[in-house]
Amino acid sequence: MMQESTRNKRIGSLRAGVVGALALISLTLETSKVARAERVQLELVLALDASLSVSDEEFALQLHGLAEAFRNEAVVAAVRAAGDHGIAVLLLQWSDRAEQTVAVDWTAVRDAVGARALAEKIAQAPRAHSGAGTAIGRALETAIPLFRMNGFEGDRKVIDLSGDGVDNRGPLPDKIRRIAVAAGITVNALAILNENRFLDRYYERNVIGGTGAFVMTAVDYRDFAVAIVRKLIREISDQPLAERPPDPGIGLAAAYLPTSEP
Repeated sequence: MMQESTRNKRIGSLRAGVVGALALISLTLETSKVARAERVQLELVLALDASLSVSDEEFALQLHGLAEAFRNEAVVAAVRAAGDHGIAVLLLQWSDRAEQTVAVDWTAVRDAVGARALAEKIAQAPRAHSGAGTAIGRALETAIPLFRMNGFEGDRKVIDLSGDGVDNRGPLPDKIRRIAVAAGITVNALAILNENRFLDRYYERNVIGGTGAFVMTAVDYRDFAVAIVRKLIREISDQPLAERPPDPGIGLAAAYLPTSEP
C-alpha cells in the first residue's frame, strides 16, 4: 500500500509538473504574440446589421456607403492625423442570435492606399445573413473576443454597431456592453431611423458604453453614407463633435461637424 501511495504521489507530481510546464509555455507564447503585435492608434470593429428587416437594397446601401467612406478624403485625412501607426478595421455582419460572420478580417489602414484596399474588400463582401431576429447583444458578444490576439495592439478599442431595430434575440445588450466596457472597449452606435424614429434613445440607454461613447443617426439607408463618414471621422480622431442645424439637402446625419475642442 505504501508503494502504491508513493507511486500515486509521484504520478501526481509529474502531472502537476506537466500542467505547470504547459501553462508556462502558453503564457510565453501569448507574451511573444503580444510583443509582436502591430501598434495602431485604434482597433475598430464595424458591426453591420444584416437582419431580416434590412432588405437586399438597404444592405447594399450600407455596404456601398461603408466602402465609399474609406475612399473619402476626410476619412483618410483623419487616419493620417491619427499618427504613423494608423488604425486596424474588421467588418462583422450580424443578424439573429446564431448568425454573426466576419466579412472582412483585420486590416491595417495608415494612408489612402490602405484605405482604398479596405474599401475594395468591403465592397466585395457578400451578404452573409438575413435572419429574422435582431440580436444586438449577441453581436456585441461576438465582437468582444475579436480584439484578442488579433495581431494588433491599439491605444483604443471600439465597436461601431449600426442597425434599424431594437434587440429581440439572445443576451440583453446592456449586459454585454458592460462586459465590453470592463474590457476597455467603447461601444458606439449608428441608429437608422427608417422603422423607429426613437431608436437612438434606445441605443443610448441599452447599447453604447465606455469612454466617449456616442450615438449618431441616419434618417434612412440612403442617409447612411453621409452618417458613416461623420461617424468614422469622430471615432478615428477621438474628438467631440458640435451640432449645427441640419441642411435639408444632405440629411440629418450630416448635421455633425468635428471641432477642435479638447
